[in-house]
Amino acid sequence: MFKKILVANRGEIACRVMRTAKAMGIKTVAVYSDADARAPHVLMADESVRLGPAPAAESYLKAELILLAAKETGADCIHPGYGFLSERESFALACAEAGIAFVGPPPNAIAAMGDKIESKKLAKAAGVNVVPGYLGEIDSTDHAVEIAGGIGYPVMMKASAGGGGKGMRLAYSEQDVREGFEATKREGLASFGDDRVFIEKFVESPRHIEIQLIGDQHGNIVYLNERECSIQRRHQKVVEEAPSPFVTPKMRKAMGEQAVALAQAVGYYSAGTVELIVSGADTTGEGFYFLEMNTRLQVEHPVTEEITGLDLVELMIRVAAGEPLGFTQDEVKLNGWSIENRVYAEDPYRGFLPSIGRLVRYNPPETSPLQQAGGAGGGHALSSNATVALDDGASPPPNPLPLAGGGAEEPRVRVDDGVREGGEVSMFYDPMIAKLITWAPTRDGAIAAQIAALDAFELDGPGNNIDFLSAIMQHPRFQSGALTTGFIAEEYPEGFHGAPADAELLKTLAAVAAFAATAEADRARRIDGQLGKRLRPPADWVVTIDKTDHAVTVSTDGIVVDGEDLDLSLEYTPGDRMVVADGHGADGDEHLTIRIAKARAGFKLTTRGASHVARVLPARVAPYTAHMIEKIAPDLSKFLICPMPGLLVRLDVAAGDRVEAGQPLAVVEAMKMENILRAEKTGTVKSVAAKTGDSLAVDQVILELD
Repeated sequence: MFKKILVANRGEIACRVMRTAKAMGIKTVAVYSDADARAPHVLMADESVRLGPAPAAESYLKAELILLAAKETGADCIHPGYGFLSERESFALACAEAGIAFVGPPPNAIAAMGDKIESKKLAKAAGVNVVPGYLGEIDSTDHAVEIAGGIGYPVMMKASAGGGGKGMRLAYSEQDVREGFEATKREGLASFGDDRVFIEKFVESPRHIEIQLIGDQHGNIVYLNERECSIQRRHQKVVEEAPSPFVTPKMRKAMGEQAVALAQAVGYYSAGTVELIVSGADTTGEGFYFLEMNTRLQVEHPVTEEITGLDLVELMIRVAAGEPLGFTQDEVKLNGWSIENRVYAEDPYRGFLPSIGRLVRYNPPETSPLQQAGGAGGGHALSSNATVALDDGASPPPNPLPLAGGGAEEPRVRVDDGVREGGEVSMFYDPMIAKLITWAPTRDGAIAAQIAALDAFELDGPGNNIDFLSAIMQHPRFQSGALTTGFIAEEYPEGFHGAPADAELLKTLAAVAAFAATAEADRARRIDGQLGKRLRPPADWVVTIDKTDHAVTVSTDGIVVDGEDLDLSLEYTPGDRMVVADGHGADGDEHLTIRIAKARAGFKLTTRGASHVARVLPARVAPYTAHMIEKIAPDLSKFLICPMPGLLVRLDVAAGDRVEAGQPLAVVEAMKMENILRAEKTGTVKSVAAKTGDSLAVDQVILELD
């Protein structure tokens, strides 16, 4: 077994790998850029080595610096995590030449399956169904237009070396191809060092389902069931679950065996994922097509761990050390249901624009008491399979396949992260902050656990998508399992404005707001040195939520909202950030967690996928608000305002130019993605306040129209 492992990555995946390595008695080495000098993965490691400046191209993508760090620290293996160098054949070869084990597949498999064009050719030659497309070299934008027209719209343009939703454009027309082809090439070059692009038919109403593989160097390879990753935005996965609500046992077997055969054809070992596009309209179970194979550990691997009881990182390390898997296909378990939500630094209320900045508060939900070796950064729990560290630090004997779930029937929560309170979300890297994973015996149970955990997730600073994730979990269509990759676009065509709240929830929020206001008033009256007699806090309040007034009475006998007695158990002390309302729900058996913050004349209450500003006034004062003059917001439509922090990579107009509504005006790059900014209305450019190459702040004016 290895003595020391270098993790050639950052953030949550670096922490994830180190947890398992430490439990196996393996020393750990972290590498870092200047932006990550005090990051959790650096502090967690036994040793750490600086790579260079913050940009990935000058640090985490410098293979020679990572190999030098491994040699200097005496690391005998390197785990690449995902992204960065994880699917670079050249890096795996360089590790072999340096005599350092690469914890991943062999270089020839990376070359064969990591290249999206070559892997499709191999799949087709092996008799695997592939989506119609053009796999040759595309010379120019005009050539791309010709190919797309021949295939038939809509088409998908993908960077050949792409992954993680980057370097992808959907085109419904020739104009879309002309606008998106060069951008796809640039994103592929910037993110993966390869600007080749291929074009394929886009299957409408598809489901994205993938098969997890694990193989050893002795010719054994098995599939570990499937994951459904259909909930995506801009081709970036947002929600993953295992198993899929669509897949039958017969379909699972067919997809799994086909994935194994494809992997065996290239001599694959270690962890890998075969991604499939599945027709949701085909109930025969035969309508699935090969998309690509990711020759690395996937971001969403925890849901597979939760239902199988396997630590995939441990298996990868053992396979790299030459050990056999130690179990067969028939021994792979499928127990319960697991769902993963990706918590991103993006603002769903502003079109999901990327967000950066300091994590002013970061307090994830309490994880299950079962602590495991492979847990994520911050001591959060993993599934019940992981090996317990021995007192002497020695690597324990293989025990790869205990019962999934450990016999537990209670839902559990796991958080995989690589951040901490006070840390920075940087513009240089992926915007994912954490992964929230739940397991339960049933899908409904896993969803309910997600909703409760998201309510309890405290995250202040950068914008985040927690409300949006909660809204998805509560959505009737998601709960029914009727998923497609178009789910978000179809269900939120006008953007996200918060999950809808029913009358019962609004009454509970009104009760909580009035109760908190009573506590604040009671505290205020107890301040020493006040003139006159101490006044008792008001008992009668008017709480206004979403422009609706609620009459609330708070007394020692309970809380009455709009004439209805609410049987709630509440506790609030001024300064609390969380309130738990016991007794919520039609049956009075729900525990509703509400994040609470003081706002002007009331409170901001966040729960169940939305934030509600509650104005709380004594009943005798509230009528006078009708006489207040409403402030009218200024008209900003004549300005092109940068909606996110980023780099201005292109400016398409100059002062004096005539522009039409919808015309592209500028391109801003943020979080390694290019964003086209368009004119909101027709007009003439009056002035330009920024130039190409400028780093822009959020809400910074780029240009003004007459």
